[in-house]
Amino acid sequence: MWGIEMKYEIGQSASFSKTIAECDVYGFAGITGDFNPLHVNAEQAKNMPFGRRIVHGMLTVSFLSTVIAGKMPGPGTIYMKQEARFLKPVYLGDTITAKVEITELMEKGKAELRTVVTNQDGIMVVDGTALVKLPLTED
Repeated sequence: MWGIEMKYEIGQSASFSKTIAECDVYGFAGITGDFNPLHVNAEQAKNMPFGRRIVHGMLTVSFLSTVIAGKMPGPGTIYMKQEARFLKPVYLGDTITAKVEITELMEKGKAELRTVVTNQDGIMVVDGTALVKLPLTED
């Protein structure tokens, strides 16, 4: 249907990396309405748990969708569920890598994915799983 036939296998993976900039955080805040000072106010953030601004956790997780929709499984994938544990903060200027790996192929064209985000030091900042419906393929 999408013009590309994909064969999926357990262990197949893809990733996406991005350095988080000031405009990313403010753009996300504007879209979602989440103006928590922890994310957008450097002076107030100094007195909060991390001592400086951190990136929205949901912005960090959203890069998993970039991988799932754009690379693997790819265009046409339907996101059905995402579980995420936030392990460490992500700071402005960090380069994060979102990685998705197929861990189980299921009936009815579904797959379970391991979803992980690491920072530039290889430290895992998000750990989770996703359930997706794989894209339709031509017969």
